[in-house]
Amino acid sequence: MTGARGSGSPGPGPARSRLVGAAGLAALVVPLAAAACTPATSGTATVTTPAAHGHAHVRGTAQARGIRGVAAGDSPPGFWHGTDSFTMPVTGTGPYKEPVIGGNYGGYTGMAGNWAHWQGCQGGLVRSPKNAGQASANFTTYRKGVGVGAYWFMAGPGVDPNYNATVTEARHWGQRQAARALADLGSAVKYPVVWMDVELPGNAPDFTPAPDNGWNNVYTSPCSGLIATQHITPRVDRGVIDGFASYLTAHSKDKPGVYSAPPAWTAIFGTGSASKIPGLYEWTYTQNTSSLTRHPSAWCLRGRSVCAHFFGGQHSSDKTALMWQWSGGGGTSNGIGDFDLIDGTRTP
Repeated sequence: MTGARGSGSPGPGPARSRLVGAAGLAALVVPLAAAACTPATSGTATVTTPAAHGHAHVRGTAQARGIRGVAAGDSPPGFWHGTDSFTMPVTGTGPYKEPVIGGNYGGYTGMAGNWAHWQGCQGGLVRSPKNAGQASANFTTYRKGVGVGAYWFMAGPGVDPNYNATVTEARHWGQRQAARALADLGSAVKYPVVWMDVELPGNAPDFTPAPDNGWNNVYTSPCSGLIATQHITPRVDRGVIDGFASYLTAHSKDKPGVYSAPPAWTAIFGTGSASKIPGLYEWTYTQNTSSLTRHPSAWCLRGRSVCAHFFGGQHSSDKTALMWQWSGGGGTSNGIGDFDLIDGTRTP
């Protein structure tokens, strides 16, 4: 995904990685953690604007959504390997294989949209119709993986044109973003969770004009990049998340999820009640590695004590922990792109 950096720590978010997007996942837009990675030369993403961007118990074979098993590279049973954002060198002619580490290509997650682009700030959008098509074919034709998902690069209340420091307006701002995200999803997206990409910083000025995406500071206008007021309370920030989630569930069958990591999440929402999100699905990028020699088995890298850490009061043992961006993006460039681990047994 894009790549949270700075106060948010290494950011593998969708924004920097660039998912596919808006025009129908033949165009999933991707700003996740991979923004910092160099796209693979074997696959070319369509860039529409300049882009900046605990051990879990092993479960049995997945039964939901047609997931019937895993190859040698997908383990333990029920987990899948996938990618996000930039085009990756996915191999095979069907069923397709995960780049470098092998196994089945278990899914692609791309950007449905970027708040800055939506607001007319020339925010970068990156699309990979190729990977979206490969993930879709594996899911629909070969019954492997989870298919195609999407994320929306979120804006905090500080870039809301109608900002007034109230939770009510923050919720409205989140609702407006959800409405746009639903409009941008496209028919190719089948994965039932829509991800809110919550990151620091925002990779200004190429990807977004606000270095913190409006989570910590209030700007004179969405596109100005000029701070009018410093500090936004966690409860107001949380209003945006709640507004997006409530609108999504009221207007679609999709479930709300968040892409972030403990350092970035705490920097925005603190550690109090506003930071707790027990009902939302999660995709984390902490404990990222630039090495592809040891890939994950469940939520830890094989042969190492490096494991995924989730946020907002959740842990890898919780049923809402769905994905881990374990390599690529935000300071952990592997020279290829973003690699994700997906728990297919928990897919809602």
